Amino acid sequence: MIMTGADAMVKCLENEGVSVVYGYPGVAICPFFNSILDSEIESVLVREEQNAGHMASGYARVTGKAGVAVATSGPGATNLITGIATAYMDSIPLVAITGQVNTAQLGRDVFQEADITGAVESFVKYSYIVKNVEDIPRVFKEAFYIANTGRRGPVLIDVPIDVQNATLDFEYPDCVSLRTYKPTVKGHIIQIKKVIAELSRAKMPLICVGGGVLLSEARDEVRAFAEKYRIPVVSTMMGISAMPTNHPLYFGMVGNNGKAYANRAMNECDLLIVMGCRLADRAIQQLNLNILSEERTVVHIDVDPAEIGKIMGPTIPIVGDIKHIMKDFEKQTFTNDFSDWLTILNMWKTEMAPKRRPNPDYVDPAEFIRIMSEKMEDNAVYVADVGQNQIWSAGYHVVKEGRFLTSGGMGTMGYSIPAAIGAKKADMSRQVVAVCGDGSFQMSFMELATMQQHHIPVKIIVLKNNYLGMVREYQHYTYKDRYSVVRLDGSPDLEMIAAAYGIPFMRIANMDGVEDKIDTFLSWEGPGLVECLIDEYDLVK
Repeated sequence: MIMTGADAMVKCLENEGVSVVYGYPGVAICPFFNSILDSEIESVLVREEQNAGHMASGYARVTGKAGVAVATSGPGATNLITGIATAYMDSIPLVAITGQVNTAQLGRDVFQEADITGAVESFVKYSYIVKNVEDIPRVFKEAFYIANTGRRGPVLIDVPIDVQNATLDFEYPDCVSLRTYKPTVKGHIIQIKKVIAELSRAKMPLICVGGGVLLSEARDEVRAFAEKYRIPVVSTMMGISAMPTNHPLYFGMVGNNGKAYANRAMNECDLLIVMGCRLADRAIQQLNLNILSEERTVVHIDVDPAEIGKIMGPTIPIVGDIKHIMKDFEKQTFTNDFSDWLTILNMWKTEMAPKRRPNPDYVDPAEFIRIMSEKMEDNAVYVADVGQNQIWSAGYHVVKEGRFLTSGGMGTMGYSIPAAIGAKKADMSRQVVAVCGDGSFQMSFMELATMQQHHIPVKIIVLKNNYLGMVREYQHYTYKDRYSVVRLDGSPDLEMIAAAYGIPFMRIANMDGVEDKIDTFLSWEGPGLVECLIDEYDLVK
């Protein structure tokens, strides 16, 4: 079938089952956006390209399919980099499509030219610049395959405008064959049997789950395994929602801002089974790595062999996809009783529970988040931004059967609103709530226009303290209250912002009657914006 390169790009997306793309047009990508008018694929116009990446990320995390972000050349493409890098650090499948200047002009510094494939080299699994229109079907097929297999992540496709306008005889490949890319899916059965043998001997085993469990869609399998043998579970921040918060086997988040009893469990267990997490610095800073690696058995399961042994040498490494590996675990059996260990953990959980002393004149963000999340629908999606709001959310949000989304590895402020829009668009039947601080809100509140234009009703909560709270807290401890460029004077009136976008608004000044106010907020049919006034000097602990 003869068609233009732009038509072929759209046809490729249709063949991959793409239903929505998030983007911002410009001349270099106009042929693509012209062709997509003849498709059933919906185009969502963002207000800033970075947010296209975050929306595609939220969409991918809810659907399990690669999200698609589209931008023009030059500044459009460079604006997209932060969205790409954020997805890369958290292993989110993403296909980023950028327009480019004519192939004959490449390297001549013409108007709106940027070497985007070179610029994103550190933040993508792979990148393409398509110089031959005949390559479009193959490149798109490979890009989606690479993004959504192995350790998932972003792939960039840069397409010059003359290639978009050229013609080809379109035929979409049936399969992908990449000689140098063969991700391991199935775990080695000998290693799996070694783990079972260790479990049969262990007295104090612990499973630590990361975001890979959710990306692999192995939540049910991991939970069933833990329940069958009564093995306690902790999580990294990215692994939150692999287990319900109030599950009797779940003992909270580990790491810098994790639960003290969860970190103690990591340090004192005799068998640690790490599933789908990188063991990044924020997750393990509270741990004694020498003791972990020398005095106990450590199992590390990950689809990316580069992550195994990078931080801590495991006793038993297993490379493979968690979902496939858990199916192999199901075929093995062992007998052991961990009741005494669970009794100890529950004692620690009671004795080491955090004790906050909130200012009664303001909203207590921790208690507010706990109450609200308990009132949210069972399968709701909660999207936390970055900063103090993220730490309070990670510590006090109550997950039932829903999802907790946030920017982990990159810690990108402004993530929550666009990611929540993408998550809501992925499943319009699910309740989606974004929680941010007044600093992160001002990084992406222009996307309220995207919400309204495309009728994507996300509910937003702003924890307002007039500071960049997390940095202020760091300066409090490190520089003894010498605060530098962290006060948010000049911030807008959020009630007027909400009115400007035609969104219902509520301001909550303290905890009086807060349950009724939360009920009202959650009952609103469409979008909503709530401003919670919190103590300027409140700390996350």
